[in-house]
This record gives sequence, structure tokens and C-alpha cells, in this order.
Amino acid sequence: MDLTVVLVLCLSLLLLFSLWKQSHGRGNLPPGPTPLPILGNILQIDFKNINKSLTELSKIYGPVFTVYLGMKPTVVLHGYEAVKETLIDLGEEFSGRRRMPVNVKANKGLGVIFSNGKTWKDTRRFALMTLRNFGMGKRSIEERVQEEARCLVEELRKTNASPCDPTFILGAAPCNVICSVIFQNRFEYRDADFLILMEKFNENFKLASSLGVQEKNNSQSEFIIDNLLATATDLFAAGTETTSTTLRYGLLLLLKHPEVAAKVQEEIESVIGRHRSPCMQDRSRMPYTDAVVHEIQRYIDLVPASLPHAVTCDVKFRNYLIPKGTPILPSLSSVLHDKKEFPNPEEFDPGHFLDKSGNFKRSDYFMPFSTGKRACVGEGLARMELFLFLTSILQNFTLKPHVDVKEIDTSPLVSGIGRVPRFYKLSFIPV
Repeated sequence: MDLTVVLVLCLSLLLLFSLWKQSHGRGNLPPGPTPLPILGNILQIDFKNINKSLTELSKIYGPVFTVYLGMKPTVVLHGYEAVKETLIDLGEEFSGRRRMPVNVKANKGLGVIFSNGKTWKDTRRFALMTLRNFGMGKRSIEERVQEEARCLVEELRKTNASPCDPTFILGAAPCNVICSVIFQNRFEYRDADFLILMEKFNENFKLASSLGVQEKNNSQSEFIIDNLLATATDLFAAGTETTSTTLRYGLLLLLKHPEVAAKVQEEIESVIGRHRSPCMQDRSRMPYTDAVVHEIQRYIDLVPASLPHAVTCDVKFRNYLIPKGTPILPSLSSVLHDKKEFPNPEEFDPGHFLDKSGNFKRSDYFMPFSTGKRACVGEGLARMELFLFLTSILQNFTLKPHVDVKEIDTSPLVSGIGRVPRFYKLSFIPV
């Protein structure tokens, strides 16, 4: 038999086997587009705009559907009801985290973001307790954030109202807060060590000295050096970049909508004035500012598809059977941009979080930190930072764009796993 014919037959059999395996492995999973052998549905998903692809597929297959990223199925949750029923109502069953090779290699499956089982539960409990009880020192977290807000304002004054790219400064502020949690100390913004840390915060830290809590000889403990290092790395990675990007995107939106910035400044003048630092108690008396911060997070939709979950056991859900270990992709974007909850969801409008009387209006659909058992462990700190940093900036400066407002583009530069704002410059004009 001709060699070419043999190769074609072998390849055909391989593809047929792959297709059979995918179909057989689908079991009673939710419906979805027919996957190609080996490739799955990769060619049907735009990884530069995952949210758009998932939305289009949901129009065909409904709020719960299956896609194949290669040869493995992933169940997608689209819309508030599907996300709530899984991540909240069946929180334990859907609390697993999909193991991604890059994170297994970097963190050995440790830390608080990508760990699973007992490791994740113990580490998350420890991280929450540490943040909650941080007042064990002389100052609370809020006082440290206020201090950093004052340092941020002084750093912005050094720009002398000249055009600047705010990326570094807005990244340094939340990074310094995490430094104060982990190292009990902040750094000057131009400190050489701090600059290195800013550059490498997402790498594993190489600490020469031992930590105070070592349970190296306790095989049942999760508080080993490697896990504590991985957890510290997670806090830096999640606590710096996400808040920094939100702040940077927020200022861009305020440049695009100067009338919104002006109303926030009016509220700041009325409630806080100019002679004291903002504090968290002010937030309850500043409904418009609170609404603006929420709308910034809703609009920018920082992590559209969340981080991949996984089911911890075989789960019956909506007449489907999802096998243990199946990756789950919750579309947070579909919740944050729900048309019934947020009229004109593609528009930046603080009114989405205000009632007819101008009071702040909470929404169950507000899930920028995800929801359920895998919700961001640093949500409380992030909320505090966003409110105090933004109010401190607008208390002291007017934001001046360097292009016509009509030319400001608030669409993301990148919209894959995360959404990143476009490059811009602005001037901070002292008020």
C-alpha cells in the first residue's frame, strides 16, 4: 500500500477517535458548538475578546453551554441566574480552581488563588484572618491606606501640572499598601528596592530568612514556607495590578466625562472639605461618589470571564451532569452588563447605582470581585483603596486631558482574560 495512503488513513482514524472521545466524553454536559477534532472550539472563540464570543454562543445555546478548549470540555455560565445558582447556591461544589500548567509550575499549586481542597481552605482562612485582624499593630489598614493616599497626592504634586502617564504612580500606591501588610513598611516611590519589587511583584519571592510561623515538620499543616511565599505573591499580584488598572481606567473615564468628576468634587467639598483626609465613614454620606466608584468597576469589567473554576465532585445542575474536575467559566461580564439591571449597560452612567432620590442603590449584579466561595479575598481592601485614592486625588486636583474629550477612547486596548485601558496622558491641576 502506498505510504501516502497509509498516512492519510492513520490521520483519519486519529481524527475520528478524537471526535468520538469528545462526543463520548460529553456525557450529559450542557449543549454547545460541535468541536473540531483535537482543536475543539478554539477557532470559534476570539481570545482577544472572549466576552463577545461567549455572548454570541449564549444566544444560540442558552445561559449554560459547553465549549471545548482543545480536547477538554469547559462549561460556561452566562447571565446572573446561572452564575448565582452555581457560585452561590452550589458554592461548595463549584469552588474548585482549574489547574493551569503555568501556575502549577510557578506556585506548585499553592497560595490562595490557584490552590484547591484543604490547601485553599486553610490558606484562604489565614489570609482573611490576617487582613481582618491587621489592626493588631499600632495602625489599622485604613490608616495605612490614608497615609498612602497622602503620599500619592504629594507624588502627583511633583508632576507640576505637566502631562504625565499615571501608570507607575497609580501602581505604586496599592503596591505600597500590600507592602505594609506583608513587610509592615512602605517605600518611597523612587526607592531602588521598591522599583525592583514593582517590576517583579508577580514572581516568587526569594526570602533568605525564615518566617516566624514555620510548621515544616507538621505534615498536616498548610503553613509551610513555600505556601506562605506563594500566598504573599498572590496578594501582590492580585492586590496591586487589579487596583492599579481600575484606578488608571477610572481616571480615563473621568477625563471622558468631566461633568461626573465635577459632581464628585462638589460632594467632596460638601462632605469632607479640603483640610482633612477622606475616611471610610465619609462614603455613607457620599452616594454619588460611591456610585461613581461602583460604575467604574462595572463599566470596565476588569476580568470578564473571572478566573476558571472547577467542580469538586460530580454535580447535577439543571438536568445536566457535570463530572468532577470539569472546568467552569463564569461570565462576570454578562452579569455586569445585564440590560435589565443596568439600562444602556455599554454607557458609563453612575445613575446605574442611584435611586430616584439620589441615594446609593446596591445591586446583586455587582460582581467585579466574582462571588461565592472564590470571591476575591482582598475585596474589602480593594474597595477601601479605590474610594480613598480616588477621593484624595479629586479633593486635591482637577484632571486635565491633553486631547479633545471627543477623541478620548474608553474602549479597552486589550480584552482577553483582563481588560486594559489605552495609553493616555493627563495633567493634575491643583485646586
